[in-house]
Amino acid sequence: MATSVSFACVLGFFLCSLMADSIESRNFHDLFQPSWAFDHFIYEGELLKLRLDNSSGAGFSSKNKYLFGKVTIQIKLIAGDSAGTVTAFYMSSEGSNHNEFDFEFLGNTSGEPYSVQTNVYVNGVGNREQRLNLWFDPTKDFHSYSIFWNRRQVIFLVDETPIRVHSNLEHRGIPFPKDQAMGVYSSIWNADDWATQGGRVKTNWAHAPFIASYKGFEIDGCECPTTVATADVARKCSSDGEKKYWWDEPTMSELNLHQSHQLVWVRARHMVYDYCTDSARFPVTPAECVHHSHRHW
Repeated sequence: MATSVSFACVLGFFLCSLMADSIESRNFHDLFQPSWAFDHFIYEGELLKLRLDNSSGAGFSSKNKYLFGKVTIQIKLIAGDSAGTVTAFYMSSEGSNHNEFDFEFLGNTSGEPYSVQTNVYVNGVGNREQRLNLWFDPTKDFHSYSIFWNRRQVIFLVDETPIRVHSNLEHRGIPFPKDQAMGVYSSIWNADDWATQGGRVKTNWAHAPFIASYKGFEIDGCECPTTVATADVARKCSSDGEKKYWWDEPTMSELNLHQSHQLVWVRARHMVYDYCTDSARFPVTPAECVHHSHRHW
């Protein structure tokens, strides 16, 4: 089993390596498969590139679905004038009442900050967008983007720095995504009707093809084969007397002090939009915004 150092392994490598039913890999073909526009995939050893031109974008999906754990992909985003394009990395279940966790990297004109938008869907309801400008140029080198998910929280991470936390507030009557297995997806497409400056800046196809590069594919979670009934998924992926999952450990129930400070720094220095403070869209503050603990934020 390949090993990776992550914030989750606070209990030490030895304990993390003992956790049952987890997967870690860096090979694209072990975990993923192209889902559309196969001719827009470029394979260079362990490096994968997706191409967007005026005929098509491209996308891939995981071969399996997972409930809880951590998913990481290293991405080098589109260089130069990427206005109008979107590169997405996300997890999602299926159906009209689906759950979904989104990273969407919004293209820009040359010289402007690259921004990332996150969103959370619960039981088919989204509209929970947050947007921040990255504190580095994500087109110059690869950076890791991760989604961590357990029964207590969903954490979005950039290079292991938490940029967003969505906490379980079921005790407040607010639904939390905890019983639908999710696939892992990524895609690149043209979204110049909204992606750059609200759609005011369109894609310049003279700069095509637009290329996003990928490597370091890692999934460390509870695999849920399609043969497992929905009612049995949660039981299969919960720790009990015989099996232990690292994401169920008490230390995984909230951010540690260092991660809390990192999140405060990100929100103070780099956040440019938060749906919780958008009174024009939400005259009544969304319930999770009222009840979320902001002691870390």
